[in-house]
Amino acid sequence: MVTLYACEGSGNCMKPWLAMIQLDQEFEVKLIDVLNGEQKRPDFLELNPLGVVPFLEYSKDIRLGESNAMLWFLAEGTHLMPDAAAERAEALQWMFFEQSKLEPFISPARFYSFILPEQREAHIDEISQWLDRARPGLERLDAHLGSRRFMLQSGYSVTDIAIFGYVHVLNEAGIDPADYPMIERWIEDVTLTDKFQPLQNLGMSNAKAA
Repeated sequence: MVTLYACEGSGNCMKPWLAMIQLDQEFEVKLIDVLNGEQKRPDFLELNPLGVVPFLEYSKDIRLGESNAMLWFLAEGTHLMPDAAAERAEALQWMFFEQSKLEPFISPARFYSFILPEQREAHIDEISQWLDRARPGLERLDAHLGSRRFMLQSGYSVTDIAIFGYVHVLNEAGIDPADYPMIERWIEDVTLTDKFQPLQNLGMSNAKAA
């Protein structure tokens, strides 16, 4: 059985989880309580020495970290992977963009504003800086989505899932999605895709009953 180790509420953990649901891949979820340090337990470190989630155990020989790497692997040979080489390169371009221009700022701002709100005041200056640094990337993304329904011209793909993970929870980080109307429209369109499941269902497995 394919196993995804994940933590509740994580946009990065949502990515491979949603992809497997939309690909009808059988898998189970094992939730790791990172706030209580379960990712550093000896049994988990033996499996994944980096001690982070998400972590995908696809088979005895295939174990992957990094959410976007998991997405790329899972999408290979499916309708979520673009057919043309140029579009696959564009997909990677936007996935790198997500990890360098969006996630590093949206994720920590959301963490201290929504996941651990009791620590928000202690990090208020950092949160302000993170949000300021996220806005140029969001502006670029909003402009890009002004000319297409999904990230790629060919339609919904692995790229949309990669970017959706944290962009769809902008409000929880302290940014009003209404400031970016094309992003707001795109978020709605992603939620209407086949077999979509929201982040709050993250602990749900896709295993078939025997």
